[in-house]
Amino acid sequence: MFEIAQNFEQIAVRFRPIVLIAPGLACLVVGLFVWLGGLGLRKLLVAIVGAVAGAVCGFFILGRNIISAMTLAAVAAAMAVIFERIVITIIAAALAMALGFAVLARPYPEKIGTDTATHQQNLGQDKIPGRYEFFSIRQTAEIIKEYVADFSTSITQARLQMPAHNQAVIAALGAIFIVAGVLFWRLTSALCCATLGTLLIFAGMILLLWYKGAAPISWIYNRTSFYAAVFGAMTGFGTIEQLLLCKSYQKHLRTKKQATKQDTNKTTDHWRT
Repeated sequence: MFEIAQNFEQIAVRFRPIVLIAPGLACLVVGLFVWLGGLGLRKLLVAIVGAVAGAVCGFFILGRNIISAMTLAAVAAAMAVIFERIVITIIAAALAMALGFAVLARPYPEKIGTDTATHQQNLGQDKIPGRYEFFSIRQTAEIIKEYVADFSTSITQARLQMPAHNQAVIAALGAIFIVAGVLFWRLTSALCCATLGTLLIFAGMILLLWYKGAAPISWIYNRTSFYAAVFGAMTGFGTIEQLLLCKSYQKHLRTKKQATKQDTNKTTDHWRT
């Protein structure tokens, strides 16, 4: 898997700047909001997640029709808001399982990546433009699609080669967060938002560093312990900050609403008198 990411990193510097800058800035800005205030904006968050999931399913499952994708996105967003707690719990469990898989699958890239890495070295060679030129948007989409397919295959191979006890650990992580979502709703929600926000911030920084011609994936892989500690510290800070400040903000909104209601009642009573 690392070989695929490393090869993609080498070819990403030939993407048009807009392809890296726009999503990079979007991930960074959205990640900051979710990291520090996702608990207070969770309805909006689950609506966006539902809309994205619905749009993707509608586009690829229903025959790549834009209208059906938009319709399914709207329906999925509405359902996500209605079943907010269930959606947040599912997201938290999915994030826990994905991060657990990323950690436990680390010993396997050398075993599964040889054939894929060889293929990736030749991927897109017939499409590579001149030295000072960039890939077209169409070429970029084709290359990303090929890498996503190979990365998906690599994940499947890693899961098949992973020992049963590792798979049990990943499943246990998902079960723990499902139970935590029922028993400790606010803590699970805050942890979910902080983790998702941190992931988005990392993704945004990686995209922007690719635009600058850096190699952040290789840098992170060679210093995994340090960046894991940074990730954990950011997640912990975001969780605690949201539990403290978002609670105060919600309390302030309730107090303000109650005061407005009391003023309305007083005005009504005065009018009747």
